[in-house]
Amino acid sequence: MVLAAAIEFADRRWRRPASWLRNLHVTIPVIDHACWSRPEVQSSLRSAMNFLTGDSWRFTFVKAANASPVGWRQVPLMFEQPKTFAIAYSNGLDSRAVSALSGPASEALCIRVASTKQRRMDGDSHFTQIPFRVKGFKGKESSFRSRGFQFAAMATIASHLSNISRIIVPESGQGALGPVLVPLYNIYTDYRNFPAFFRKMERFTRALLDCSIKFEQPRLWSTKGETMKAFLGLPGRKHQHLINTRSCWQTRRIVNAEHRRQCGLCAACLLRRMSLHAAEIVEPSDTYVVSDLSASEVDSALASITDDADRDIMVEYGSVGARHLDHLATMSALADAALRPFASQIAAATGEAYEQTLRNLRIMLMTHAQEWRTFLSAQGEKSFLNSWMGGGRYDRSK
Repeated sequence: MVLAAAIEFADRRWRRPASWLRNLHVTIPVIDHACWSRPEVQSSLRSAMNFLTGDSWRFTFVKAANASPVGWRQVPLMFEQPKTFAIAYSNGLDSRAVSALSGPASEALCIRVASTKQRRMDGDSHFTQIPFRVKGFKGKESSFRSRGFQFAAMATIASHLSNISRIIVPESGQGALGPVLVPLYNIYTDYRNFPAFFRKMERFTRALLDCSIKFEQPRLWSTKGETMKAFLGLPGRKHQHLINTRSCWQTRRIVNAEHRRQCGLCAACLLRRMSLHAAEIVEPSDTYVVSDLSASEVDSALASITDDADRDIMVEYGSVGARHLDHLATMSALADAALRPFASQIAAATGEAYEQTLRNLRIMLMTHAQEWRTFLSAQGEKSFLNSWMGGGRYDRSK
């Protein structure tokens, strides 16, 4: 956890240059200096972090002056019934659904990393909260790509202490593969939920802890809409169990007011809305700040937002998010040659045959395209969303 905190501090404290890459050198006190200083630990950690954030990381581990640099060491976690898998558990759709789809609730170790106490919602699995907050600095960099390491590391620690060898990654296909398939132009690709990153985390874990922990992505080839349908097919599962989740990542005042409504227009909200639409789930009308996507003019849809800066931000987030989903849909019609680089990289990371990987990728993209176009059609021909299609800041050549 000290390592995860130090990495977050460095990642958020120093702003990126226009060229993106930073040279970051982190010095960390550790108890077992010999273990952390082994070449295979150093190289696997650097490989994972360089790949994840697009920076050049260097780590120096020094012998801690005290028995522990931050307090007592954690004892093994013991449960009345053995757990068979761990899962990073947020308040989002995928973690709610996939934790239930992955096995009996009694066998799941659901881990929620949060800085404040989280209460259990209707439909939630029982989760273990790990309090985690890095204080004492002013963040100057918002990209925070190292968040992926933080969640993977916390899941690994809890799994190791619980003698669990399987970690379930809940993200569905669009969330895991979409940022790599349709990266933003001039910005380092987001690999936080990409299979290749988890193979690097496994190598680091093996080098450090001498144990074999495996990250599994059971919904990699499913859209979020398909995952929601599968969840609703489980005994006792209701629409309300998905409605009371939260997908919006905005923290601005426009969503913090009125009991933390979701913005309704960012990429995460649009993916949520199209996925619930595909699963035939109707949310309450007051779920989103921007509720009416059928409006012919975006100004009408944003009528409840009075601040010009907030309106501009919403238009920026919304147009980028809509184009991302649309560009991802157009990839379903690409020739095999255009999909080959992605399929090859995924196949190498998952161990699947290239031909099967290409087939799975195309099917996922075709399903996404169908769900997206059905969702757009439901908003009507005059919806302002249609005026946002085309253009954007995407670079499919990366």
